[in-house]
Amino acid sequence: MTERLRIALQKSGRLYEQSLSLLERSGLHISKSRNRLYWRVENLPIDILLVRDDDIPHFVSEGICDIGIVGENVFLEASYSGLKGADLTTTLPLGFSHCKLQIAVPKNIAYEGPQSLAGMRIATSYPRLLEVFLEEVGVDAQAFEMDGSVEVAPRLKIAEAICDIVATGATLEANGLVPVDTVLTSQAVLIRAQADAGADKEAIITRLVKRFRGVIASEDNKYIMMNAPATAVDQIAALLPGAGAPTVIPLFGQEGMVAIHAVCHESVFWETLEALQEVGAGAILVLPIEKMML
Repeated sequence: MTERLRIALQKSGRLYEQSLSLLERSGLHISKSRNRLYWRVENLPIDILLVRDDDIPHFVSEGICDIGIVGENVFLEASYSGLKGADLTTTLPLGFSHCKLQIAVPKNIAYEGPQSLAGMRIATSYPRLLEVFLEEVGVDAQAFEMDGSVEVAPRLKIAEAICDIVATGATLEANGLVPVDTVLTSQAVLIRAQADAGADKEAIITRLVKRFRGVIASEDNKYIMMNAPATAVDQIAALLPGAGAPTVIPLFGQEGMVAIHAVCHESVFWETLEALQEVGAGAILVLPIEKMML
């Protein structure tokens, strides 16, 4: 009997929603029971455990789960803190849940680079990441570990600065803080133990990674089609963003006219379409790609 692979996912929030979308778009048929801790995949030997994001690196490290999807910030903080069990590695950056771990100070502080932090107490939920940053820039400051709303620390005189995840910056502004330095730019990553998981599980992991890569590629790529004079093919190929050699097909009953199809690996803007039209292209269509196998 094939061993079932276990995947650890965050149990709620934006990362949960995006991780679940990735799995479903990769063709996994998930049986979602009322139990929000354990789900089963029907068409592949895979089980899903829904846990706190901070627990995901520990679950994978200790062999409770084989792989996990977690923010890079959480993974690195756990790694620097010294995980028990097996060493972990990131298998694939997933391209969603982007965020920044930033240092912020009160608006009335004149910040002139990391040296301005010398002697300060910095409140953070990511003490190991902050300590690594301070060591790299050669600054002697104290990382003060604090769970929850660290942005209130300067106002409550608990710390002079903070180091926290920043998305829009609205929470910082509401507390009279401004971001001044970036400790880490993070995204969701697929993690696993470095040790071999066994033939059955390795085959499933390899299959999943290929599907994940295809889903990620399909999000970043567009399929573009147009009609144009055959004489304009070279100009059009040069204008297509990030495309390889396009497919060129003669149009039936229209001598000298061709259909051009291409996969564009970069964004296709209105300016691109206007430039294509200027060199003779018409009936231009830009379509999303649902599935893609690399």
